[in-house]
Amino acid sequence: MATLTKSAAADDVLPVSLDDVRAAHGRIAGSIVRTPTLISRTLGQLTGATVYLKFENLQFTAAYKERGALNKLCQLDAGAQARGVIAASAGNHAQGLAYHGARLGIPVTIVMPRTTPNVKVSQTEGHGASVILHGENVDESLAHARQLASERGLTIVHPFNDEQVIAGQGTVAIEMFEDAPDIDTLIVPIGGGGLISGCATVAKAREGVEVIGVEAELYPSMYNRIKGASLPCHGDTLAEGIAVKEPGSITAGIIAERVDDILLVPERDLERAVSMLLQIEKTVVEGAGAAGLAALLGNPGRFAGKTVGIILCGGNIDPRLLANVLLRDLARSGRLARLRIKLQDRPGALYHVARIFDQEQVNIIEVYHQRVFSTLPAKGLITDIECETRDAVHLARLMSALEHEGYEASPVELA
Repeated sequence: MATLTKSAAADDVLPVSLDDVRAAHGRIAGSIVRTPTLISRTLGQLTGATVYLKFENLQFTAAYKERGALNKLCQLDAGAQARGVIAASAGNHAQGLAYHGARLGIPVTIVMPRTTPNVKVSQTEGHGASVILHGENVDESLAHARQLASERGLTIVHPFNDEQVIAGQGTVAIEMFEDAPDIDTLIVPIGGGGLISGCATVAKAREGVEVIGVEAELYPSMYNRIKGASLPCHGDTLAEGIAVKEPGSITAGIIAERVDDILLVPERDLERAVSMLLQIEKTVVEGAGAAGLAALLGNPGRFAGKTVGIILCGGNIDPRLLANVLLRDLARSGRLARLRIKLQDRPGALYHVARIFDQEQVNIIEVYHQRVFSTLPAKGLITDIECETRDAVHLARLMSALEHEGYEASPVELA
């Protein structure tokens, strides 16, 4: 596994220092939630590491983005504050900036792509921002935001490629190390790179702390930039909060010097991490926020014996998407299954199958008959039965009982 290349004197010339992050924390600490850093004994037992979780999903807007936005707002002069700020965002940055702008009396304009879901538009407006819908993606929105900033004298607040924003995000690590000084490995999600740049600045000021970045496998933009790779960067990812095609130039420079490695996580591991956090920690985390745990779960040998700090950086996930993720996890664990069973089309056929489910104490949820769209003979039919079992062993016992009774049954697999 390749690590990132560093130069010995680089820390002296990088644009964000530990003092910058400390100053940012002093500036914003009274206006944000000091979220808890708690040990997870269950995750530790499952992974072989000592695992600390930083619950940034408990911020007022449910994401760490408030920190960098507030640090930027606090350093504007009176004239800039009166004129207002503008940003391009369809997510957590928009809400964090809108919330603290309204609290400080600073006008906030957010440019969002036309494709932004109505719920995100209304949430941002609910925090007091003026929302403009422009462009088909965030890049087009950003270009329009820059044009408006020039025309109206507004200050652009970039979500990650800004030194003051980066310093604000690094305050997450200040608090983590104060609460859990034994952390020797910090795992941080990477989108544009603002959070990991700030946190790595803090971590690398300590003795022997390793910093690992995590990107969704579908969006390896910083991985490509730092490691000289050319992996494709597109697709529908659960971790939409870190689905960035073009990482920041400032953040890339900091990451190249202060981050030890970048791992890529597949969608399956992201889904499992979201589900486990809800079931084990009883906390709702979005896909991007669960990326650190996904990396830990997918690389247990890499972190065994380490004292790992993971930032749950956001909790804004659509309820329907969350429900889908939880059901898929139940299916992968064998607690929810759809079995495709071939039957003969005769009276009592379904009754005899249902009797086996009853015998094995398996709950039937739904039954789907298919007579027409089938490759079976005209007197045959396919029945899909959705059912609940206790675990994978229980499901295997049901499959064995069906086979013993002469039925041809197969599970409908998930992607």
